[in-house]
Order: sequence, then structure tokens, then C-alpha cells
Amino acid sequence: METVLIVIHLMVVVALVAMVLLQRSEGGALGIGGGGGGVMSSRGTANMLTRGTAILAICFFVTSLALSLLARYDERPGSLLEQVPAGSEAQGTEQGGSNGLLDQLQQQSQPTGPQVPPAQ
Repeated sequence: METVLIVIHLMVVVALVAMVLLQRSEGGALGIGGGGGGVMSSRGTANMLTRGTAILAICFFVTSLALSLLARYDERPGSLLEQVPAGSEAQGTEQGGSNGLLDQLQQQSQPTGPQVPPAQ
């Protein structure tokens, strides 16, 4: 479901960018696009492009909200600190120590097996 919604969202984004770029510039701040003639100079075409842009903008907001809601209610864990391996609770109670993340990392960093004495 999420993949389908992402694909639809991307198609809406591309169409929205294309629709905005097709519209005639009315500001003329840069001196481009303010010409009198052209393919998109009729009033009816401008209204159609404006309505199309509004519809695509609404679709963009709807798909954005839907994607954010799907991400919010996804079944992923919230934090690494909240994840506890299955066997770690039994280890902590057998050893009588705490079951914190730092204790687990300290146990993993302790060397196992035969050690070579330092050279003198």
C-alpha cells in the first residue's frame, strides 16, 4: 500500500511541476515570459491550467498526509534503546546485574579465550 501511494505521489509531483511550468508568467520581473503571443495566451487555457494546478495541489496534500499517517502507524520499533534482545533478560537475572545497554556493551567488549601477556 505504501509503495503504491509513493508512486502516485511522485506522479502527482511531476505533473504539478509540469503544470506550473506551463503557466504564463505575469510578473515579468526577469523580463522573460511576458510576451504577447504564444500557444498558451488564451484566457480559457489559463483558467484550465489554474484549475489543473489547484486539483494537483490538493492531490499532493492528500497523498502527503496519507504517507505521513502510514509512517506514523507503521509497526516499527521507536528507538534502539527500547529494543531488548530475547535472551538478555535471562542473562541479567542470572548474573544478578542490571540489564542496561552499557552493561551489555561492556560484556561484549571483554575478551574471551586465551590472552597473551604484554611484552616487557
